[in-house]
Amino acid sequence: MEIDCVVAGVDGSPESLRAVDWAADEAFRREVGLRLVHACLWERYEAGTPDEEGPNSVRAVARTLLDAAARRARGRRPGIAVDTEVIPEETVAALLGLGRLAPLLVLGSRGHGGFAGLPLGSVSRRVAARATYPVVVVRGAEQVGARRHGRVLVGAVPHEAGPAVAFAAEEARLWHAELRVVSVGETDGGTADSSVLPAAGATTERAGELVAALPAPADTNGGVRGRARRRHAAAALLEAAADVDLVVVGARRPEGRAGWEPGPVDDALLRHAPCPVAVVPHP
Repeated sequence: MEIDCVVAGVDGSPESLRAVDWAADEAFRREVGLRLVHACLWERYEAGTPDEEGPNSVRAVARTLLDAAARRARGRRPGIAVDTEVIPEETVAALLGLGRLAPLLVLGSRGHGGFAGLPLGSVSRRVAARATYPVVVVRGAEQVGARRHGRVLVGAVPHEAGPAVAFAAEEARLWHAELRVVSVGETDGGTADSSVLPAAGATTERAGELVAALPAPADTNGGVRGRARRRHAAAALLEAAADVDLVVVGARRPEGRAGWEPGPVDDALLRHAPCPVAVVPHP
């Protein structure tokens, strides 16, 4: 999956500033530009009015937020290219429209809650549910960029090396981390049969095809630690996420299904994961 830039949504909340930090680190690692965006429908209606350029105008407030965020990103990762943009649209629609940029979008898990009257957390969940590009929602209490565990976790369907697995492998390579693959497949009992599989070296027979299909899992610095358990998929992934720095899940975008909510597994992670969550769309 080609990623041409990293984008962070900025609304001035502490959570969005943590997203800016995560996005700056990611842009630096990927050697791509960073774009900071603020979406506000009112900016469209203010255009052409006498107060359009006033110090208290919507546009001026947005520019102040973005300028502060840009200074923060440049201070964190000197030398990265940083652009800013005010989008005069409703927030969710504006962010979904970023697909034209082939981005990796980074959002805070909670915002101010004022965007389009949406409850706290609704923007990140709704965008993650609908986006045609990868979305990272920065969760957890750890300092952004610490990467103290040195592990990336991905949940995948058995014997299917899809975009989520490829994305997770790339993240592990970029951050010199261990890659863990949790194989998630429905059983007759309606629960998920999950196992943590190695990033390099010998593989279990059940996940051999999946791991063999990874682009370069051996480039990660992880060892082999296997665990097998029977759990519901969400419970298994949340348990496995306790000691990782990023959890990656896939999200299918079936044609004709335009729901605003993520699937149950993705939703559980977006609400409860102790670390950032990446939602990667499958065609």
